[in-house]
Amino acid sequence: MTIKPLVLLPDPILRQQSLPVERVDAELEGFIDDMLETMYDAPGIGLAAIQVGVPRRLLVIDVAGKDEPRNPQVFINPEVVDTGDGVNVYEEGCLSIPDYYADVERPETITVKYLGRDGKENTVEADGLLATCLQHEIDHLNGVLFIDHISKLKRDMVVRKFTKLAKQRMTA
Repeated sequence: MTIKPLVLLPDPILRQQSLPVERVDAELEGFIDDMLETMYDAPGIGLAAIQVGVPRRLLVIDVAGKDEPRNPQVFINPEVVDTGDGVNVYEEGCLSIPDYYADVERPETITVKYLGRDGKENTVEADGLLATCLQHEIDHLNGVLFIDHISKLKRDMVVRKFTKLAKQRMTA
């Protein structure tokens, strides 16, 4: 397994629409393992393929608590097919926007249709942290970042900060 470099804001690839995964094969299996290794190393609880520079509709999640065994979940071509009426607010962060956190309001419950790691179609009804994480990662597949759910003023401030940091990295 290989830890992949993370794509950071303001890289324009983060705004790309990801394309569907066309087949589940050995190559994809290896990539999924790399994504999980990258997510755990970061450390994070979710990672979309676009965050390692691969514009495919694939994400991995593990919302197990610190004292619980790992529980990796793989979602290939995930699609939100229903949302509940309630809303939740969670403080979100993102591996592509390190060390920045903001409260984001999202539907409290969602139903997601997806292919599992075995290539079989599944449906999950999610709430709590899993629902928030799934929505955050599915947003990535659509070129949407969690900062798009905060005020324009705060979002512009974050983008300016990360653009400046990216320029500094390039001249270092």
